Amino acid sequence: MASPPVKSGFVDFHVPSAGKPCQTWYTIHGDLQPGTTRPLVIVHGGPGGAHKYMLPAADVASAPYNIPCILYDQLGCGSSTHLPEKNGDGTFWTVQLFLDELDNLLRALGIQDDYDLLGHSWGGMLGSEHAVRHPTGLRKFVISCSPADMRTWVSAANRLRGEMPEGVQKTLTECEEEGRTDSKEYEAAVEEYYNKHVCRLSPWPEELLDAFEEMKRDPTVSMTMSGPSEFFVSGTLKNWSISDQLHKVAVPTLLLNGEYDEAQDECVEPFVKNIPGIKWVKFANSSHSPLWEERAEYKTVVGDFLTS
Repeated sequence: MASPPVKSGFVDFHVPSAGKPCQTWYTIHGDLQPGTTRPLVIVHGGPGGAHKYMLPAADVASAPYNIPCILYDQLGCGSSTHLPEKNGDGTFWTVQLFLDELDNLLRALGIQDDYDLLGHSWGGMLGSEHAVRHPTGLRKFVISCSPADMRTWVSAANRLRGEMPEGVQKTLTECEEEGRTDSKEYEAAVEEYYNKHVCRLSPWPEELLDAFEEMKRDPTVSMTMSGPSEFFVSGTLKNWSISDQLHKVAVPTLLLNGEYDEAQDECVEPFVKNIPGIKWVKFANSSHSPLWEERAEYKTVVGDFLTS
């Protein structure tokens, strides 16, 4: 079976407050030509995780679906422009910045009038912000392992943390209280949690490891908007919520999460309650990475939804 063609490039993104020229890097899997299948735009998480770990979501670019897929690195990570000088600047790293970047990419690729969108984790949060604004070209929306409210996310993460071994809990608490969230000790304890609730594969796929390494190499976006861990959210997103706006989503929507996901059911319930006609699929053997943990099933579920 032939692999879909892949091509990559850059799109200029004008951000006056950046103080320098900015570009968004993108890659297209499949044939993005007029008259072909509607494209799927894939939005990565993090914030700041870059696109590589989302590559399995582009499996729908191959048979039997043959859906052209666009992945991109959001500003501040991967091959897009980095701005470490903006570290800690919450007035710069805003949801609106990333909405503007997405709109800019859609226009540059000429797909702004007809596209589908899939967002994972933070990407689904950003996708929800996009969808409630009634973009004229959005046809279908996939929310993958995303919370509708960050306070509920932190509450669920802390409940899951309370189920971890006592030694792990003790290390996490002590490091947070003593300001040592950048220590190897804290990192090892967080990894124990991640192995249960982020990805249950052993070893982790290299692409997923790279997402976390990406945020270590340049923590500007992740630390400014999120924080040092899933249950210690100290950034600008700590009070974020889209729950009261979800009734505005006016396109067919698919919601995904895993049985062991840190995006627990209470995190995604506002989507179910407020988006008309939403379809909810839970992956029984997955945590936060069903696109890796149950890759073939993930392709089928997403591909069938997008082509139905």
